[in-house]
Amino acid sequence: MLNRIVLIGRLTADPALRFTPNGVAVCGFTLAVDRPFKNQQGERETDFIDIVVWRKLAETCANHLSKGRLVGVEGRLQVRSYEAQDGSKRKAAEVIADNIQFLDRAKEGAGAGAGASAAYGGSGQGGQGQGGQAGQGGSAPAAPGFDDIDIDDVPF
Repeated sequence: MLNRIVLIGRLTADPALRFTPNGVAVCGFTLAVDRPFKNQQGERETDFIDIVVWRKLAETCANHLSKGRLVGVEGRLQVRSYEAQDGSKRKAAEVIADNIQFLDRAKEGAGAGAGASAAYGGSGQGGQGQGGQAGQGGSAPAAPGFDDIDIDDVPF
């Protein structure tokens, strides 16, 4: 059996960090993901997908992500049942993320991760960084003819 989800989208709001009674960090946010096709009116529709992140990766997301940030999410789909306040039974589908990649730069002054694009991952069992970091000192010089391009001019 395989249960694997890969998404790229933008956060609809700042992530919410909470802690379980045992002190385990859990972070939740909603990701807006455009569908790959257009509807009859020629517009792209958007899906809003709930994401849940645990442990060290949850704290990293809460500290470095904010509304509008572009991220890649890899994880598994989980469907849970619960009883609403009115007594009706409901189901909620959410992605339990085990790898988050920051795909854009933070806006100026938007926290400690401003100007960095990093990949963080792991199953939450330590949150070891898997990817490199870009946009920080010591990077390779720009290729000839590309040194005057502003990151805001790139269309993706």
